Amino acid sequence: MTDNAWYDCFLESLSARYSQKAQLAQALMDLLHLERGAVYRRLRKDVMFCAHEIAKIASEWNTSLDEMVGINPGKISFQMQLLDHLDPSDQEEQFLRAIIKSLLRTQDFPGMEYMEVCNRLPRPLLAGYNYLHQSYLFRWTYQYGNKENTVPFSQVVISEKECQQTIEYYKAIKQVPNTNFIFDCKLFDNLVRDIQYFHSIRLVTDEEKELIRRDLYALLDYLSEIASKGCYPETKNKVNLYISQLSIDTNYSYFHTNETNICFVQAFDKYGIYTFNPEMVNNFIVWMKLKKRTSVQISEVDEKSRIDFFERQRKIVENL
Repeated sequence: MTDNAWYDCFLESLSARYSQKAQLAQALMDLLHLERGAVYRRLRKDVMFCAHEIAKIASEWNTSLDEMVGINPGKISFQMQLLDHLDPSDQEEQFLRAIIKSLLRTQDFPGMEYMEVCNRLPRPLLAGYNYLHQSYLFRWTYQYGNKENTVPFSQVVISEKECQQTIEYYKAIKQVPNTNFIFDCKLFDNLVRDIQYFHSIRLVTDEEKELIRRDLYALLDYLSEIASKGCYPETKNKVNLYISQLSIDTNYSYFHTNETNICFVQAFDKYGIYTFNPEMVNNFIVWMKLKKRTSVQISEVDEKSRIDFFERQRKIVENL
């Protein structure tokens, strides 16, 4: 690689992230606190980005520096963003706000697609139901919280700022023009069984169990409405619901747009490892769409099939 070839690769990687130069310039102005003219001089190569500016771009945009400068180590880099959803730090709050801001911009990209294959309720649905959301964080705390003493459901308290951001996220995710969910056929069975277990060891009270059950009924009503209309009722943006006939190991998803692509794999219940690597994102899109071959669509299909499915799920929730 010639002396300046790495810099050309770096500029190409910036352009790949933002297809329109004006959007790229604005993002760099916000990130690096530079004036517009200073950013354009760097993009024209009149001057070069400083080392600390390049490092900051790679860090804040969660991108491998090797890939940005055209070094191919023969590996695909995934990254993990640790997030405390109970009491996020200032840095974690900034990261969450950036996600919400990006989601709100998706309405400007009518071709954007979001797809999630899941064996647990995905956050785009979970975030709308307080007790369900709390139950997932409680489950994570019980399994991975490194607490010397077991914490009951009642002591898993979500901070006010996280509650507000969760509400904002729940609204923002509905701005995505095209969404696909593929659910594990045992998703509700597993969820109910988890709550029954925690109730049996007295970490979830009778009253709390009933509140979770009410949220589950409300979620099923909401999913039934989505399945009937084929869209989010709030925004009318397209939603397809599928049920996988094969078991699903974990949650994984991708965002695809002309501006940027990213894929996620869920780890330890609430963390996501992700990459912007084009090859891996393309593989994800192909692999996940192949899941439709072993799945049954329940949105906008014949009414009897849809009603039968939701009646079965309600009977499962009745056993809670």
